[in-house]
This record gives sequence, structure tokens and C-alpha cells, in this order.
Amino acid sequence: MSAAFNVTTIDTGHEDMIHDAQMDFLGLKLATCSCDKSIRLFDLNWSTGNQTFVAELKGHEGPVWQLAWAHPRYGTILASCSYDRRVIIWKETDGKWEMHHNYDGHDSSVNSVCWAPPEWGLMLACGSSDSSITVLSFNNDRWVASKIPNAHTLGCNAVSWAPVTFTGDKPGEGQLVKRFVSGGCDNLVKIWKEEHDHWIEEVKLEGHSDWVRDVAWAPTAGLARMKIASSSQDRRVIIWNNREGDGVTWTPEPLHVFDDVVWHVSWNFIGDILAVSGGDNQVSLWKKQESGSWECITTDSKSQNEHRTL
Repeated sequence: MSAAFNVTTIDTGHEDMIHDAQMDFLGLKLATCSCDKSIRLFDLNWSTGNQTFVAELKGHEGPVWQLAWAHPRYGTILASCSYDRRVIIWKETDGKWEMHHNYDGHDSSVNSVCWAPPEWGLMLACGSSDSSITVLSFNNDRWVASKIPNAHTLGCNAVSWAPVTFTGDKPGEGQLVKRFVSGGCDNLVKIWKEEHDHWIEEVKLEGHSDWVRDVAWAPTAGLARMKIASSSQDRRVIIWNNREGDGVTWTPEPLHVFDDVVWHVSWNFIGDILAVSGGDNQVSLWKKQESGSWECITTDSKSQNEHRTL
């Protein structure tokens, strides 16, 4: 099975390579970041297909690697991370964007930022090349940092939060659990869990043979089972399945071996389609079929057609 998708090109106006592009929760705003140290914001009009430039945010002193929109219940808030070792949280008030918080507690490049589910409040995970991960929380009108030192040897490349889960055997039963997953230069995928206001390593997943470049925890759509996608310098994408819903027992499922390094993986809103992009300059969409195999459902490149199923 394959599908055709409409492609829209946006002239962002950046003066150098673009590293990330993120739409907000409602799909009405687009933020892009670049090696030119800037962030550019656009309003999207899906009925006309037009994009309107809104603002340029300048505050970083190095390439900006990644962006993350907070849930709209907390207002219009955007987080950014950079080679300059900083995380900046931006906020729009009355149509004007301002720097809301500047975190400079890392000793090396900050490579990834990801907001927790809105049930946890404003909580941001930040992964850095200094081997540590910081969780920033907004409590009592101030930002508080909780750091995990030595999370990944040589550095952390990616972080992704788990959906809201419970400790009970059935959905909605037991205690709420805060978890996120990280990937690093030690070739490992790690799952972290909060216990008594501290973050502990719950599970270490070994399966990649080179740096893990990205991780993405899938939305559960109300199901107890959980899954995580990881991509690596080893050109592979692995789907980690936790069918028991305990968050501890994970089974690796190879998705595909690509032609080049796989930089990013991202799930759709209900967690049944995975987008994959890499050094081959291709974006492919993958969906698990009733037969149990993963199939590429895009037809925008020759290489994707050649290796559609696994």
C-alpha cells in the first residue's frame, strides 16, 4: 500500500542550514531554527496554503539545533536549544515575543529539548553534549532545574517524554508515573523515571552499534502498551515494544536499515505512523500492517519504492 502526499515549500529566509522545523499543537504556527543563530516564526493558513512571517527571535550565540512548543493551555511558549550551551524559553504576550527564561547550566552544546505532557505542568527535558540531562520545571513562578549527571557517556543527543501512565494493571489505576527516554553517544537508549523528586535510570536498552541520534516515545491513544522509536548513526531504526505496559520489559523490533545515518524519527498524533529522515535527504512514512511487517507508505523517492517492506 502506498499514498501520495501534497508538498508545500516555504521560503524561511534563513541565511544558513535549517536544523529544525516545528508546528505548534494546533498546526497554526511554524517555528524554524538555523545555523544562522536565529529562530523564525510563521502563521499558517491551511485553507489558502499561505504562510505569513511573524517574527524573528535572536538571543542565541551559536547554531540553534532544536525547538519545542509547549501545550497551548500554558499560553504561546517555545523552547530552543543551541551550541552556545543555553536553553531559551520564549513567550508571546499580546502579539510580542520575549525571552521568558534563559538557562545556562550546561557545559557544552544542548542538543535536544522536549516538553512533558501538559498534565505535569510546564516541564522541559534538555539533553546536552556534556553527558547530562536537565529537567526544568516551572513552580511557584520560577524555573527550577533538576540535573541528571553522566546520563550518557560522551553526550546526550535526544530526549522524548512518555505519555501519562499509571502504575496499576489497568489504564487509569494506580499512581501517575513520569518517564522520558533519551539517546546518546554511548549507543544506548535509556528510560528515566521520577521517584521521590529524583530521576533514576529505569531501563537501559541496547541494540544500536553507533550513536543514537533520535528517540521518539509514541502516543498511546489510551492503550496500555507502549512503544519507542530510536534512530542511529548505524543507519537503523528500532521500534521498542512494551506490551505489558509496565515500562520495564522492552522488546526490540527492527524497522529498516537505511542507506545513510538516520537523524530523526517522529510519530503522528495517534502513534501508528512513523516519519523517518536521514542523511540520504529523504523523508519516509512507515506503518505497521496487519501481517505484522512495517511498510513504507510514501512514494516520493525511488529508494523508498525499492525497499517498501521489511
